[in-house]
Amino acid sequence: MSKTKYVYSCSACGAQAPKWAGQCGDCGAWNTIIEMAAAAGPGRHPRFAGFTGSLSTEIVSLTEVSPEQITRQATGIGEFDRVLGGGLVPGSVSLIGGDPGIGKSTLLLQTLVQLALTQKVLYVTGEESLQQVSLRAHRLGLEASRVRLLAETQIEQILLATQAEQPDVIVIDSIQTVFTEQLQSAPGSVAQVRESAAQLVRFAKQTNTALFLVGHVTKEGTLAGPRVLEHMVDTVLYFEGDSGSRYRLVRAIKNRFGAVNELGVFAMTETGLKEVTNPSAIFLSRHDAQVSGSVVMVTLEGSRPLLVEVQALVDESPLSNPRRVTVGLEHNRLAMLLAVLHRHGGVVTHDQDVFANVVGGVRVTETAADLPILMSIMSSLRDRPLPNDVVVFGEIGLAGEIRPVASGQERLHEAQKHGYQRAVVPKGNVPKKGIAGMEITGVQRLDEALNALN
Repeated sequence: MSKTKYVYSCSACGAQAPKWAGQCGDCGAWNTIIEMAAAAGPGRHPRFAGFTGSLSTEIVSLTEVSPEQITRQATGIGEFDRVLGGGLVPGSVSLIGGDPGIGKSTLLLQTLVQLALTQKVLYVTGEESLQQVSLRAHRLGLEASRVRLLAETQIEQILLATQAEQPDVIVIDSIQTVFTEQLQSAPGSVAQVRESAAQLVRFAKQTNTALFLVGHVTKEGTLAGPRVLEHMVDTVLYFEGDSGSRYRLVRAIKNRFGAVNELGVFAMTETGLKEVTNPSAIFLSRHDAQVSGSVVMVTLEGSRPLLVEVQALVDESPLSNPRRVTVGLEHNRLAMLLAVLHRHGGVVTHDQDVFANVVGGVRVTETAADLPILMSIMSSLRDRPLPNDVVVFGEIGLAGEIRPVASGQERLHEAQKHGYQRAVVPKGNVPKKGIAGMEITGVQRLDEALNALN
């Protein structure tokens, strides 16, 4: 009996090495090298996703390749179409990740029910039985008579069944449960996930079939398996938010057919996920009375301006090293802004605990949140509430200047649509013709912004 050969593979990037090491030599990650059985024999794989079997290789000019208009298929769920870039593209491969129980399978089952009205769909389940999928559809009140089901985890059997069925849309739930007989490693290992996904991607591209892959996430919230998996697919979507909360956020991290960082908002109900067409309304608390430390800003998520509330709490610290805590904001950015506030605003906070939060579980990463953060901090420090009818956005530089941000006019129109009558924005974002019914104050320096609402 021949001795089993082993190789060592990096779980972060998928690189292989003949021996174990503490650090991956390709990506530099630490403690990601794992032992796995080598492949049983050399396999023959197509050289690229659109390979047709021809051995000839020809170089052509880019102008000789005629561009084709992408035909998108609406999924019947508007917020999901927005995240996908306007609809489902035939032959596209989308990877959906998120915490357990957050709604990945629910959203895809609802999508398949809508698509089944006009297309052939197939739901391949590797984690649940057919009865469990049927119970979910019955619990959600879905008319799923047109949805075809397959309970299988071996990739060769899945491809045989799909070739016979010839569906237009396939869901694989989940990619970590699928394995191929060409490899001896266990399902869910780096090699199995990578090889199974590669075969599915090739099949989707060759047959022009839209494919959805459900992926597990690690404790850190990133997709489990090799990092190369995210490079193989066309779209990467993440479910954000707490599974105990009613609202779910789906964000596009990568999209070859649309804008990245696009955000779709859903509400979890007894009948499944319902799209929220006006998400700004759910992220604004609308206090009955004016409160200190609260300011409304307009952030840009993909192509959508979104109104969110930024809150700050400044309190005297009993510690020698005061705390700086952020929720939904970048921690290092807060420390930098407090230094700018001290240097160019003359406000000392080195003996104060500072807490900053974005209401509703939204994560704001753009620099347009700089000015709202500092104004909410000043409001809490002085215990002076800001007016309820004002919105603020703008980037702050290290020299204390207020820098303009992208899509300023779209942000102001969104605020005006929700009834806000005043705005404090960078001077470069003030529209030349103004906006009817809104008083817009343009500021260039930090001290001007702090005094704009006095």
